[in-house]
Amino acid sequence: MGAKYAIGFDFGTESGRTLLIDVETGEEIGTYITHYNHGVIDEIPPTGKKLQNDWSLQDPADYMKVLYESVPEIIHQVQINPQEIIGIGVDFTSCTMLPLDNNHVPLCFNPKWSKHPHSWVKLWKHHAAQQEADEITHLAIKLGESFINRYGRKISSEWMFPKILQILRESPKIFEKTDLFLEACDWVVYRLTGSLVRSNATSGFKALWHKDAGYPDPQFLRQLDERLEHVADTKMRGNIRPIGSKAGELTKEMADRMGLPEGIPVAVGIIDSHAAVPAVGAVRNGQLVMTMGTSTCHMLLSDKKKMIKGITGVVEDGIIPGFYGYEAGQAAVGDIFAWFVNHSVPEYVKQQAMKEGLSIHKWLEREASTYKPGQSGLLALDWWNGSRILADSDLTGLIVGLTLGTKPEEIYRALLEATAFGTRKIIESFVEAGIEVDELFACGGLPQRNELLMQIYADVMNREIKIADSKQSSAYGAAMFGAVVAGKEKGGYNSIFEAADKIAKVKEKTYTPVPEHVKIYDQLYEEYKKLHNYFGCANNTMKNLKKLKLNCGFR
Repeated sequence: MGAKYAIGFDFGTESGRTLLIDVETGEEIGTYITHYNHGVIDEIPPTGKKLQNDWSLQDPADYMKVLYESVPEIIHQVQINPQEIIGIGVDFTSCTMLPLDNNHVPLCFNPKWSKHPHSWVKLWKHHAAQQEADEITHLAIKLGESFINRYGRKISSEWMFPKILQILRESPKIFEKTDLFLEACDWVVYRLTGSLVRSNATSGFKALWHKDAGYPDPQFLRQLDERLEHVADTKMRGNIRPIGSKAGELTKEMADRMGLPEGIPVAVGIIDSHAAVPAVGAVRNGQLVMTMGTSTCHMLLSDKKKMIKGITGVVEDGIIPGFYGYEAGQAAVGDIFAWFVNHSVPEYVKQQAMKEGLSIHKWLEREASTYKPGQSGLLALDWWNGSRILADSDLTGLIVGLTLGTKPEEIYRALLEATAFGTRKIIESFVEAGIEVDELFACGGLPQRNELLMQIYADVMNREIKIADSKQSSAYGAAMFGAVVAGKEKGGYNSIFEAADKIAKVKEKTYTPVPEHVKIYDQLYEEYKKLHNYFGCANNTMKNLKKLKLNCGFR
């Protein structure tokens, strides 16, 4: 039959990654990174007007650039016959949503609406809908709505309905002109296929949808705001299909633009972090995958259904068919380390790193690795971008134990440790609820680059950690789903289990806990929990400071 290939598109926060894999061997034939022209928007392009705090927007034209630019470039680089590409998969950050007109065109493309911030894509980390998220949470608990239990009894500002409610409250004209609110993931799949299909993953984890109950009851939505009563039937239309199934086939228009043959099957879209799960072969009960980048998402497969406080969602068939997929996360991980390097490192560190030919991250990692656990006397909370386990974007970062003798590498290590403690808190939530966590996998950019970080994680968790053998695990998983919808007859696979058994990849090297480190980290973790519970649940200092900032400091 000859070699067959699949494409995986991975749409991230700052760029889109496109990966071409050999379906039979799993070899990564070609990859291309397309940087978004506009990145994360903090001012409206037509006006230059600065957005308020906690806003994060994007331009959907950047997503199309990924499709148009990357595929011809990869085909040119590797010199394959496009006819040998048998499937396409798409993953995306979520909830990243956009309002569309009645032609399914983003409202921000219309000059009449482009000056309105609410006409643009709201990126996953748009946290300006915290008030709306709190309102949905409180009303759902008050009325005893069953859906709230699937999300740890707290709704996140990152999700679909808080963002819709914010648009309705702050820009009713945009709400009125919107024909559809759609995940960016599903919009890209629509552009590829011409089929309006919503993913059960994005709908279930981010839009309060359940395969039996559907969206929240219209009467509940009416009590939120009477204009929302019929929003699920009107502005949330679309056939919801399970991941692993086909959304449609590549249209002639898009095929011509991308240099591909018409009719290639395209898989239903999947959340970016979830796509990494089959890429490492974690398609069985009790396997937990950490996708570690700017933020971290924790995905766990189980044959049990539990309602767990602090977990951001449980969806049947939502990650891997046949299992309950659980999601939890940390809203900032790599972003915290980047913040420290970009804004808090003294000049002498920069000069020394440059002199030695090292990046600042690598210099700090090396110096921090000379310290033993607990040696710095520092402890931090990992809430630089809010807390997902508490579903509260108004919580902020904290470092305790600073002295006049504290060095930058000590702070850097404390920040690494804080993110590990946050992950341990999440894992303990699963275990205490009776959900087995038997294996840990890590993927994403951080596990590939930072060995100290991964050793700290193994020590804090007291568990072995396996590392993905791909630098593009999400794109790799998306390509695997592309191979699945192609089917075995065309050279692909009949199920994601079959694909994972054949081409999933992890490194031979694993990280195992050091017993003497485990003992000290157990003590530090007890102190972390005290800070977590006090500042997250019993004290409003962080929120009061944020209110003062908004009232006094924002212009």
